[in-house]
Amino acid sequence: MTTPSSKAQGSGVPAATPDPAPAPAPSRRRWLILAVASAAQFLAVLDMIAVNIAFPAIGADFRSASTAELSWVLNAYTIVLAALLVPAGRLADAIGGRRSFLTGIALFGLASVACGAAPGLGTLIAARVVQGVAAAVLVPTSLSLALPAFPPRERATAVGVWTAVSAVAASAGPVAGGLLAAFDWRWIFLVNPPVVLLAWGAGLRLLPRTGPVRTGPVRTGPVRTGPVRIGPVPGERRRLDPLGTLLVLLGTGALTTACVEAADWGYGAPATLGFLAVGLITGALAVAHVRRHPDPVVDPALFRTRAFTAATLGLLSYFLAYAASILAATLLFTGAWGWSSARAGLAVTPWPLTVLVVSTLSGRIVRALGERTTAVVGGLCFAAGPVWWLLLAGGDGAHYAVEFMPGLVLTGIGAGLYQPVMFSAAGLLPARQLSLGSGVLMMSRQGGSALGVAALVVITGGAARPGLDALRAGWVFTAVTAALAAVAGAALRTGVRVDPGENGGSGTDPLRHH
Repeated sequence: MTTPSSKAQGSGVPAATPDPAPAPAPSRRRWLILAVASAAQFLAVLDMIAVNIAFPAIGADFRSASTAELSWVLNAYTIVLAALLVPAGRLADAIGGRRSFLTGIALFGLASVACGAAPGLGTLIAARVVQGVAAAVLVPTSLSLALPAFPPRERATAVGVWTAVSAVAASAGPVAGGLLAAFDWRWIFLVNPPVVLLAWGAGLRLLPRTGPVRTGPVRTGPVRTGPVRIGPVPGERRRLDPLGTLLVLLGTGALTTACVEAADWGYGAPATLGFLAVGLITGALAVAHVRRHPDPVVDPALFRTRAFTAATLGLLSYFLAYAASILAATLLFTGAWGWSSARAGLAVTPWPLTVLVVSTLSGRIVRALGERTTAVVGGLCFAAGPVWWLLLAGGDGAHYAVEFMPGLVLTGIGAGLYQPVMFSAAGLLPARQLSLGSGVLMMSRQGGSALGVAALVVITGGAARPGLDALRAGWVFTAVTAALAAVAGAALRTGVRVDPGENGGSGTDPLRHH
């Protein structure tokens, strides 16, 4: 029987896309689900920041250890988290997000107890590795569990709240770390288990049950002849990709290690160059592998979605600017201006407070301006911050309220607008790839942050108290990378649509420009 659709396809005329199924009613429990997901994000970020502040207190307890050995209390968590984000996201999609989340949060709590009770430095570092593994499971899974509970029009608001929680954790980290370390640094870890128990119990009750994904070969097609299916189609159980997983682990871990340790090892040191070479070579091998594997650890079809690719590159550029900006501000306060660490931490506070306010309003702003305009304005606002410092910041800090604080507010506005829109790109993907997509975006965040710090250290010559000229060169770098993030935001209009009903049943593109 001949249908209008078949006639169109036979004549070379693009077939009409079927009307999408109506979106399901929003879950009444969606805000509680978001609260559980945000609690996991809060713990993962807080433990990263607070331990940095407690570093001297930990060193005082393990006096026989060198600074290089002690640094692994910080670096083990960061490196393992970055290396495992993508494989952990893929695993969560394969076995179910709820199961992954509950396992990850329980493991995080147990590792926190082990950190707080560690009798020696080796035990503490090992427990921090386990914490990093748990955080790698939690962070992408938390976002992938929260997003489907919200209709597309509310996702920017949901991710805005999730982003605001991260900002609160980042700003509370130095304060919490300092207060707890003044009493006993072990309490930085021992305060986690009660929160973990609450989150685990709430997750057990609230999170939707999801089972293992069953999929078959990849099938794609051009947009003009109908909807494009992203990734494997239903039918067969997902195949394991141990080689691809190993290559992603080695590549990401080696590159992150090179960035994190370069300041101590030296940027031209054999160890730094060796890890960098290993990371680049294994990264190239991983790309070649996933292009050939029938069901790879990272599906290349993810990046045929224009909005998702733009978000991945945009977040990488944004976090390059973000990490370098925060470090440059700290170096200015404690170096050129001679302020104490406590005063410097207080001086940075307007930034996370602005992020908190703007992020919670991001949903309304997106509905008014559209995703693409919001992202571009956010990136340009962030770039305006370092431009302000370039033009006005002086050498004595006497006029902080005029010279520096407005730049912090501008970057905070930019962050509050940019992050929710770009992280919402994970919601464009089919439900079976939400955790993997979230893991890719989180890897952009972690990689960009590590590279941003490394870049600023190179620009300032590694000086503990760099001069204003060196910091101004750093602000040029942050302004340029933030502007590149704005360019990525301008590319948010998608080139691929998911199948009707695959994205939470709506079949709509949550990042299509209004």
